[in-house]
Amino acid sequence: MRRARDFTFDDRSREILTTAIRLFVATGEPVGSRALSRLSREGLSAATIRNIVADLEEAGYLYQPHTSAGRIPTDKGYRFYVDNLIGQLKISKHDEARIQRGLIDEETMLRPESLMERTSQMLSQVSDNVGVVVSLSRQQDSIEQVEFIKLNDGRVLAVTVLRGGELQNRIFRLDEDISQTELDRTARYMTENYRGQTLTDIREHLLAQMSEEHALYDRLLQTAILVCERGLVDDGVADVYVDGASTIIEKPDFADTERMRSLFRMFEEKSRLVKLLDQCLTAPLHGGVHIQIGAETRTPWLRDCAIIASPLHVGDRVIGGIGVVGPSRMEYARVIGIVDYVAKLFERTLLDSRNIAVR
Repeated sequence: MRRARDFTFDDRSREILTTAIRLFVATGEPVGSRALSRLSREGLSAATIRNIVADLEEAGYLYQPHTSAGRIPTDKGYRFYVDNLIGQLKISKHDEARIQRGLIDEETMLRPESLMERTSQMLSQVSDNVGVVVSLSRQQDSIEQVEFIKLNDGRVLAVTVLRGGELQNRIFRLDEDISQTELDRTARYMTENYRGQTLTDIREHLLAQMSEEHALYDRLLQTAILVCERGLVDDGVADVYVDGASTIIEKPDFADTERMRSLFRMFEEKSRLVKLLDQCLTAPLHGGVHIQIGAETRTPWLRDCAIIASPLHVGDRVIGGIGVVGPSRMEYARVIGIVDYVAKLFERTLLDSRNIAVR
């Protein structure tokens, strides 16, 4: 009997495993030797293929769910398959055009938060799985420039250029009327006095200044604190956008009701998703994309799932990540190509929106 550690792939075993995985991904049914024989490039007999399949099963790449059934891939089998996909990750023209139509328009150019929401929707729609986008909290980033633009109905647009050139836009409402002149003066004051400091430090310093008696009636400081609280400081928690969670209901891979409930609970908890995506982004790279399969996620209710994720950059800084969560029985080559393309398009669109906003 051949032990798993002694197993070495040759052309035949590699072809049989790859074909078995592709058939299982396409049909969801255990794959038998006869089906593999019909697709064999060498015209191998069913008996020869049964021997190869038995070796692959013994080595841990395939397993038989029950007696007399065909074989299905294990996490190890999927991992071998994914690790040998290099050169097959190019996105199709159809998917590329669909993603561009769905992501790039005037709204996403003017509102980064709209881009994030649209991106999670597009990832889900094109991959037919769950799309996730995470934008990290910006409270510990230092600012380079601040602008406040008065809108209608007491609303103000805060435009903050962060270290590395990332742009943060936020619309907030003021209860009292503050002129554009006052807003311009406040923006100049904050840029000149707080460039290079974090948003958290700026807030604390402004509050400390207001506690001093001579500053209690300083209109500039009052306005600065007000717009800082409303327009710059968030809750310190990452923004998380999830779309397509309902798609898992329709997949036979998630027939277990309790596991499905656990997945839904995970999708509803921001901290879990942030941790999961961050963990995935430490996994091995495949064309710029990170992948975790089954047990690699170290999460019990994801034992039959896979995560395909990519970090989002502005310059050399990571500002968040995007990902697709779905069953291990996934079109890996296609989904890896989609995630990689969407990440690059997101970064380019975010950069373009920054250039538009600061003109």
